[in-house]
This record gives sequence, structure tokens and C-alpha cells, in this order.
Amino acid sequence: MIYFDNAATGGRKPHSVLSAACEAIRSANANPGRSGHTLSVTLAENLLNCRSFLSDFFGGYGYERTVFTKNCTEALNIAIFGLANAAPAGKAPHIITTVMEHNSVLRPLKALERAGRARLTILRLNGKGTVSAEAFAAAVQSDTRAAVFTLASNVTGAAIDPAAVRAALPERVLTVCDGAQACGHIPIDMRAHGIDALCVAGHKGMHGIAGSGALLFSERYDPAPFLYGGSGSESADPDMPSFYPDRLEAGTLNYPAAMSLFEGALYLKTYMAENAGRVLEMTETLTDGLKKIEGFEVFSSPNPFGIAAFRCMYLQSEFFAQELSDRYGIAVRGGLHCAPLMHEALGSADGGLVRAGLSEFNTVREVQAFLYAAEAIARENRGAP
Repeated sequence: MIYFDNAATGGRKPHSVLSAACEAIRSANANPGRSGHTLSVTLAENLLNCRSFLSDFFGGYGYERTVFTKNCTEALNIAIFGLANAAPAGKAPHIITTVMEHNSVLRPLKALERAGRARLTILRLNGKGTVSAEAFAAAVQSDTRAAVFTLASNVTGAAIDPAAVRAALPERVLTVCDGAQACGHIPIDMRAHGIDALCVAGHKGMHGIAGSGALLFSERYDPAPFLYGGSGSESADPDMPSFYPDRLEAGTLNYPAAMSLFEGALYLKTYMAENAGRVLEMTETLTDGLKKIEGFEVFSSPNPFGIAAFRCMYLQSEFFAQELSDRYGIAVRGGLHCAPLMHEALGSADGGLVRAGLSEFNTVREVQAFLYAAEAIARENRGAP
């Protein structure tokens, strides 16, 4: 199979990632930090090392403000509901977001809005297919608490510059960033870019296994707990612990997933810049090739996230994706990609788009095979209703 669905989850993993996950399953079956025996303590120390490395990797605010999650969706829910839970009673803070967002952002925000616990402003696309820092600044109100936005669209790969947004906002406004499509592809420095909360998907560009993710946050942001349960600390207290990361980590952690994320970040420290160049080049080849085929409309510009979205006027996106899979062994994704407002903004809500998601493990030959298959499918369906 030619795997071009890396924007959904990474296909191939570095060998070190697989080894770390397997070794954790094989010989580390204990609960980190819950007991006093040697193995439990060792695993807790390994998790501490992982937290510290992730904090350094993302220019974060220390190991204690690096929380493990099972995916980016959980990180976003903790971050977003944490905003509302920490607000004074009876207050519904104003939050700015955009049409570019995944449902992992939109649904928590909409749930808060329906409950009367937040007021939303949703920013539209500009002529460049993204949202400008000036639009964020114009949307600020007297009680604006945060701006919640993606660093890279999971539909088109269009990016929002967090440093520019930070510079345009009043200092009191927090920035919460969905890094699902950006983390592992481009350098992200939370301190330099002014990011207060970064939500990380471990299983995409970070090369971890499914079940890995993280939330990193600044000293300015103190989210209230979203999950409640055992933490291994302050066990006599009916509330969650008063300190991080324990305050936000209820229940047993996924140790194998965390170790895979650790190894993925170690790999990226060496290879991320090189990988980004290869992915950018292949994405450019793919988008340029599609533009030359009759009946195709391309919605992505070349980008380091490996995302290329398009539609064929002769065949609905999900049927096109199925043809690629069934006849040519090529994996892509068709439909709305859990980002309905982005498709409305692009004019693709009726039928969606086909999205190819490349990684550094793909090859130019695979891109050429994809273009051959896409042209063949289009040619066979011209004139079809």
C-alpha cells in the first residue's frame, strides 16, 4: 500500500519508536509512581525525563507543566474546559477561534457556548486561505479570555502564525494552540512564540504510537481539572492535587505510548529540518501535478505538513478515495475531515475534499504513482453524473 493518510495518523514509525513501545510492553508492566518498588519508581523517572525533554523540545515551561494525554483531542478538551472551569462563578468568558478548526476545538467550545459558559467569536478566512493576526486583534472584547486556534489546518495545510497573533493581542489574552498537524513538522517554541497552551498529537508528525499526546502550558495559565481520579499523590484529599502535572493526570498513564513519544521527539531533534524539506518538496510535486490534470481543483499550497487537498469534478471525494484504495492500493481520506466550518469557508461542504497526507517516509515515486492513478480515475469518470 502507498500510505498517504499521515495527516490522520502516521503510517511508518522510526525503528527507535517501535522498539521503545515494545520494550515498555514487554518489561515495564508496572504503574509509574503509584508504588514504592524499584520498577514503579524507575518508570516514574523515565516519565519525568520524557516530560523534561518534551518541554525543552517545544520551548515549554518545565516538566511539571507537561501533561500526558491519550491524544490531541484530550489535550484540547483539558485546555478548553479548563479555561471555563477556572473562570469565576457566573462568568462566561469571551473566546476567539476560527473557521479553520477541527471538531476537537469546535465541539468543546460549542458545548461551553450552549451551556452559557463561554461566548464565541469565529473568525473567517482571508484571501490567502488563513486567518490574519489583525483579525484576532479586531475581535478582542473587554472580557476576552483566550484565542484558541490551529497552527496548521488539517484540511489544506494553511498555517496561522502564533507569534504574530500573540503580538496583536492584549497581554491578558491567553493563546491556546492546536498543534495536531504542526508538531513534529516545524519548530515550535512556546516561549518565543507566546503560546500559553500547546496541544500535541503524538501519533502524527511526532511519530509516537496511537494513544500518545501531551498538553504543555505556561505559568500564566492554570487550568482546572477536567478528569478526576487517582493520581498517586494527596490521596486523602477529595479534590485533585493542588500541583501539576498530578492535578491534570487522573488514572494510570499509558507508559508505552509516552515512551514512544519520547523516542519520536528524540528522532525529530536530529531529523526534523531535513524531513520538512523533503515533505515540502513532495507536496509541491503532488499539488503541481494535480493542477495539470483536467477536472481537478487544488486547495493546498506546498507546505511542510505534507497536506494536499483537492477535488475532482467528476467524482465525489469519498468515492474518489475509495477508488484509489480499491484499485491502486493508495490510502487517502475523503470527506469533511472533522472540520465542517473550514469546508463551508472553502465552498467544499457539499461532497468534501480528498486529502493526501505525506510524511518523510514517502517517496517521489509514490507521488508519481498517485498522480498516474488520479489521472486514470478522472479520465474514466469524465461525463459521469
